[in-house]
Amino acid sequence: MKVNDIRNMSAAEMDQKVVGLKEELFNLRFQLATGQLENPMRIREVKKTIARIKTVQREAELKSQNA
Repeated sequence: MKVNDIRNMSAAEMDQKVVGLKEELFNLRFQLATGQLENPMRIREVKKTIARIKTVQREAELKSQNA
């Protein structure tokens, strides 16, 4: 997911997306532990997407404090 796509989301959509991605990350880690994971790079992608969303959320928070 691109940063511009994330910036176009509302705060509620970002929160919902983070929750969904965390659930997916949990399932991916579970699959990794049981040896059923087909694409190990997906874990990295999901973690980076979560970080991107949280970064945009923090930017918005700081922007609202300064304004």
